[in-house]
Amino acid sequence: MALLVIHTGGTIGMVQTDAGFAPRSGVLETAIEELRAAGQVSTEVHVQCFDPLIDSAQATPADWAKIAATIHAEYDRFDGFIVTHGTDTLAYTAAALCLGLRGLRKPVIVTGAMLPLTVEGTDGTRNLNDALTAASEAPAGVWVQFAGNLLHGGRVRKSHSHAFDAFEAETVTTPPVILAETLDLAQVQDHRVGVVSITPGTCTELIRFAADTCAGIVLRCYGSGTAPDTPALRAALHRAQERKIPVVAVSQCAEGGIRLGTYAAGGVLRETGVIDGRNMTPEMAYAKVQFALSQFENIDAQREYLTTCQCGEYTAA
Repeated sequence: MALLVIHTGGTIGMVQTDAGFAPRSGVLETAIEELRAAGQVSTEVHVQCFDPLIDSAQATPADWAKIAATIHAEYDRFDGFIVTHGTDTLAYTAAALCLGLRGLRKPVIVTGAMLPLTVEGTDGTRNLNDALTAASEAPAGVWVQFAGNLLHGGRVRKSHSHAFDAFEAETVTTPPVILAETLDLAQVQDHRVGVVSITPGTCTELIRFAADTCAGIVLRCYGSGTAPDTPALRAALHRAQERKIPVVAVSQCAEGGIRLGTYAAGGVLRETGVIDGRNMTPEMAYAKVQFALSQFENIDAQREYLTTCQCGEYTAA
């Protein structure tokens, strides 16, 4: 049994500096050796590090692609993979790996920490040890291991800014992987995708700007899928429809998702071709739009991809 740790950076591998916590090389490797010395790790573990290490606030779709490409390139050499990552954008990366690694038949475990390994009382040691165990034992797919919980990578979201159990995911039976005969790397590029929230007295100029300039939009709506039916909003959404760019609606509520058509107040969304994001997280919706734009050139193919459940990211029925 051999495992590969892909260390991208993030809080787990940081040290205190005059400017605050910052990534430093060697921190993760030292922690793994300490776990080995304590008898908690007996598996062969190799580490590959981003150069430079990054704070996850700096992560982009190019980093998703880099992680997925590393797993793809090293797939035959290792039995499982661990991605250590900053927590702020960890859910985006987990979602992207679910979509990017089609036909995965080994576990990919994404983890991080709320306190660095170099700080007393860190949660990083536990999360790292649990992730190494999960990479040896978990079912195939992309999972997030955090605070003792193994979470679906396509459903996970950060729900707390500083608590150790900072991540949650709805429990579903569909595994976090796209089924395929062999491992296939789905390419993703960085497109202009706007994420805009509906609010009372929405600044529709922002939505119109996104409709004029973005390649895709994630629209965070009220409750089960409502929005104010105003001439300005209607015009903005018609503009997106004219430009043939995908607009995916998700709920601002953490649980339950949307169901367009439940309320008449959501009529403007249906009438302007907005895609029902069901109970996808905003993080998954953003990643999925990026993949749709990267893989398909026309709106019909993009809509087909976006309205098909790929890896258990939403409840189909």
